[in-house]
Amino acid sequence: MPTLYLIPTPLAPDTAAQVLSPPIAEAVARLDCFFVEELRTARRFISGLRTGRVIDETTFFDLHKDTPEADTKRQLIGLLAQNRDAGILSEAGCPGVADPGAVAVRLAHELGFRVEPLVGPSSILLALMASGMSGQSFVFHGYLPIDRADRSRTLKQLETDARKRQQTQIFMETPYRNNGLLTDLLATALPDTRLCIAANVTAPDALIQTKTVKQWKGNPPDLHKKPTIFLLF
Repeated sequence: MPTLYLIPTPLAPDTAAQVLSPPIAEAVARLDCFFVEELRTARRFISGLRTGRVIDETTFFDLHKDTPEADTKRQLIGLLAQNRDAGILSEAGCPGVADPGAVAVRLAHELGFRVEPLVGPSSILLALMASGMSGQSFVFHGYLPIDRADRSRTLKQLETDARKRQQTQIFMETPYRNNGLLTDLLATALPDTRLCIAANVTAPDALIQTKTVKQWKGNPPDLHKKPTIFLLF
């Protein structure tokens, strides 16, 4: 039975040695086929591990949000027929978590692959761990609506859910829109709502801090183009 390995990648540049477990480099050295979200990033990551893997002898399949599911299924069927192992490389963090790799994982289960997740960084879980908020009950919502009116309504509902259910609400935004989301969040949420901002997680300049909305209003950080996880409670 072939195996599909789920291979995490660093969240921040030049942190591979600190955040990746040894089995990741071992798997990359052994495999010659990868499903990847962005080819250039994947090639750079593999080269940076210095495992001896020859890039030009490696097969890469596109796996991004617009990849037709039929293409991925056909590629997996081809690997299955050859009894050939493969890996999924996340663009940043863990495959399948806020990541299009979940499609390939679902198909792999349906087709009879063995699926093996490897240990690595997840900005969502690291932010939750560091937030001081409930790790017993939490929901990850991914991206919120872009329209400001819709987003404000969604934020109010998340705040209500957090209070009513005692449940941490986790979400994110495209990095260049972070400041707009933060502005709307601070304008919408109640003063005593707790907000954790986790930006550039694992990087030397990481910001992970929990304050009330009232406290954040006095000195909001500049999050422009900084990968950020937001948590409400």
